[in-house]
Amino acid sequence: QVQLLESGGGLVQAGGSLGLSCAASGSIFYIAAMRWYRQAPGKQRELVAAVTDGGSTNYQDAVKGRFTISRDNAKHTVYLQMNSLKPEDTAVYYCNAALSGSAWAPLLDYWGQGTQVTVSS
Repeated sequence: QVQLLESGGGLVQAGGSLGLSCAASGSIFYIAAMRWYRQAPGKQRELVAAVTDGGSTNYQDAVKGRFTISRDNAKHTVYLQMNSLKPEDTAVYYCNAALSGSAWAPLLDYWGQGTQVTVSS
């Protein structure tokens, strides 16, 4: 059974920083892309940032230059460092990983439970 366990998040003033982490555990053979999504109240879930197994990254325009995604393949962990936070960054942040449990298993999507990030003005 694969699980993604998130940590970090919380309440911060505008202009501040927060870091999120998400560790995958269980039967893991290979992790392809790892991503962070967020969902604000009344809005659809949106992709924030992604990192491939080779370390290539991509960001939503609204967070470019402020957020940094990274991963530690040995620890099956993805991180999101968030700087210069704005009130509009307030949302529940979810990690996502496409991974397989064995050499012959297909890639499946897994999700973390979500962690609240609140930025006060």
